[in-house]
Amino acid sequence: MFIKVNSQMANPFFDSIMPYLRTSFIWAPLYLFLFVFAIFNYRKRGLWWVVLFICTVSVTDIISSRFFKEAFERIRPCQDPDFFYHVRLLVNRCSGNYSFTSSHAANHFGMATFFFFTARHLINKWAWIAFLWALVISYAQVYVGLHYPFDVFGGALLGILFGLVTGMFFNKRFGFVIFGK
Repeated sequence: MFIKVNSQMANPFFDSIMPYLRTSFIWAPLYLFLFVFAIFNYRKRGLWWVVLFICTVSVTDIISSRFFKEAFERIRPCQDPDFFYHVRLLVNRCSGNYSFTSSHAANHFGMATFFFFTARHLINKWAWIAFLWALVISYAQVYVGLHYPFDVFGGALLGILFGLVTGMFFNKRFGFVIFGK
C-alpha cells in the first residue's frame, strides 16, 4: 500500500503540494483563527475550548512520540536500508525518529475529533471537514515517504481516542451555547 500511495499514485500536482500540506506554516493560521474566534465569541468557554484543544494536541503528540515510537522503534520507510530504494522522498530530510505512530496523524485527528464533537452543533453540516483536513495531512505523510499507511492509521486511532476524551470533557464541563436559543 505504501508503494501504491508513494509511487504509483504520484503526479506532478501532488508532488508540488503534499510536502507543504504537512508543514505547520500551512495549517497554523487556521488553528489561530479558530482560537481567536472561540475566545472572541464565547469568552471564558472559548478560552477553555482553546486550552483543551491545545491539551488534545499535546497529549496525542507526547503519547505518539514518547510512548509508541520509543516502544515500537519502527524504522521509517525512508530510513529502512532494505526498503529505501522503493521510497520517493519528497521532503528535504527523513526525520531521525521512529515511524509508528504518525504524530501528524495523531495530532490532526485528535484536533479534528475534538473540534467535531465540541463545535458540530454550531456549524452543522460543515464540521466533518475537520476530518477531511486530518485525512489529507495524514495521506501527505505517506505520499512524501515519511510513514507507512499503518503508522498513519495507528496515529489516527490514537488522535480520535484522545479527541473524544477531551471533547466529551469540554462538553460536559463547559460546552458551547448556541446563539439564538
